[in-house]
Amino acid sequence: MRVLGGAAGGGRLVMFHRKKKTESFDRETMKPVIRSSICTGEKVAGFRDVRNGDFHEIMLIRGDADLQEFMLRYGIDASEIGREW
Repeated sequence: MRVLGGAAGGGRLVMFHRKKKTESFDRETMKPVIRSSICTGEKVAGFRDVRNGDFHEIMLIRGDADLQEFMLRYGIDASEIGREW
């Protein structure tokens, strides 16, 4: 059991928590990419299919925490992620 939020935050008792599982992707045909908009600066994480060039959006990247979540979810190192504009 864990208490979330602390005493000042009106802590709530949590008995179970979810394990973060790593999802898989085909490393031979899919390349992890962060696609950034030149106009708005919006960033989207996803995978580019190296066979036909299709981009599959996975999640919006609003900050470093979202990028870390993407990398942890798929077991990706920062050096593996390409950048596109």
